[in-house]
Amino acid sequence: MYKILIPFIAMLENMSFAELDLAMEQHAAKAGVCEVNWPDEYPYCPDCRVAVARSDGYLAVRFNVRGLDLRAVALEDNGRSWEDSCCEFFVEDPADGSYYNFELTCIGSLLASKKYSRSETKYFTAEELSRVIRFSTLPHEAVETSGDIHCWTVIMLIPFDLIGVDGQNPPEKLRCNFYKCGDKTAHPHFLSWNPIDTPKPDFHRPEFFGEMILEQKNR
Repeated sequence: MYKILIPFIAMLENMSFAELDLAMEQHAAKAGVCEVNWPDEYPYCPDCRVAVARSDGYLAVRFNVRGLDLRAVALEDNGRSWEDSCCEFFVEDPADGSYYNFELTCIGSLLASKKYSRSETKYFTAEELSRVIRFSTLPHEAVETSGDIHCWTVIMLIPFDLIGVDGQNPPEKLRCNFYKCGDKTAHPHFLSWNPIDTPKPDFHRPEFFGEMILEQKNR
């Protein structure tokens, strides 16, 4: 099981994209989202890097991607994000063992829900989704290309209370995983940070989450 230490950076939520990108590059924890869990059927591995940091009230997650193809068909939130060029973050609720999935496309469309089981899902409301601060280096418009190399960055800042965490007194650690996928891109792929041991692609397996250790704020 992989572990990642998440540093504290004050006031992330008040930064512009340029300020936030610089702060994340200088101070955030970084890891590769590069586990090719099903190489026989889905061998393609675009370059995907995640950077993570926290403030008092938010968890910031940045994905940098370089790879073939670009697909963005889901223009509305809570659409079929996973079929597009998409980066994902799943995290366990420390209170009840459920987990949250945040699926952010290359143009900033977001699907988010609380999962009590594979079949029992509570989707975030429009108001809850609006509280997740999002940035993308791509315009929010439909696109579908294949064969060319594209580089793009997306960032989301998730309020801690949306994932059952008190940002002022967070737990020592949270179980989570990070993913890169594109089910309907020209080169379908299913990458993860922590390895997944299943016969076929399945991100909804919290038993394969790694650990995110939260740096406590100096008081």
